[in-house]
Amino acid sequence: MARIEINQSLCKGCALCTLLCPEELIKIGNQINENGYFYAVFTENGSCKGCALCAKICPDVAIEVWK
Repeated sequence: MARIEINQSLCKGCALCTLLCPEELIKIGNQINENGYFYAVFTENGSCKGCALCAKICPDVAIEVWK
């Protein structure tokens, strides 16, 4: 299975990744990063397919997908 790494300090919480994830594995968390944004978090439940749609749509290049 694939996994996603989200750089919390780069994420601005735009939520585009949450809209595109077909497995709904990315959510906007309830903690704030050092820039004052609620950042995206990956819910690791083992069902990530590695499609990388989240990384492709991220305007801040804050997401890496590992297959």
